[in-house]
Amino acid sequence: MRNSPKPVVAELGRPETAAETAARKAENSRLYKKRKTVNNLVYSLLVTLGLVLIMVLMVPRGTGDYPSRNVDVVQLAQNATNTAGHPLAAPQMPAGWLAKQAQLRHNKDTRTSYWYIGYTTPSNNYAAVAQGTTVDLTPASEAWVKTQLERKKQTGQEEFAGHTWRVYSHPKDSSDNSNVRYGYVTTIAGATLIVSGTASEAEVRELAANTVASLASRNAGSNG
Repeated sequence: MRNSPKPVVAELGRPETAAETAARKAENSRLYKKRKTVNNLVYSLLVTLGLVLIMVLMVPRGTGDYPSRNVDVVQLAQNATNTAGHPLAAPQMPAGWLAKQAQLRHNKDTRTSYWYIGYTTPSNNYAAVAQGTTVDLTPASEAWVKTQLERKKQTGQEEFAGHTWRVYSHPKDSSDNSNVRYGYVTTIAGATLIVSGTASEAEVRELAANTVASLASRNAGSNG
């Protein structure tokens, strides 16, 4: 049986030699493996990205009910009063004020228990009430006051809502770096009361006045 003549390779203008054939096959094999490796890498990346996308879609995002949350401060204050051992503030705020949180807290460094209420105001800023006592139900220490007011300096003193207040007015402070642009401190019924926030001065004072009114009502009720 006669062997068929080897085909002429266009690039060479003649048939390949055995060595050239071997070299070509080796190069084709190398390129195939290279392409396969790249294809596998791309496939792996696509699979990984797909899994990441699935995980992202499965993880809850956003703020849940926070934007519309408005807890029942009166009910929570009533529930916590026995634990606190004294009447707790429950200011009644007008529309636009949203109470995001109301809870008893404890600062072990100053041995202070305090009732905290955090709000977003009509201007969509932050304001809060902190009503603190020692374990002996006496007004909280100055160390606790300084902690709550981020060690801001007192800037004055004012009379309003029937009480004398120490004033901490720092309107130029950025709300990105501080939670206290305005703060007011007084003592009511054996407790230290702090009302502060990044809200406007008018909003913080409104919260302070309504807090005083709520404590007057609750203290009257506890004595009745």
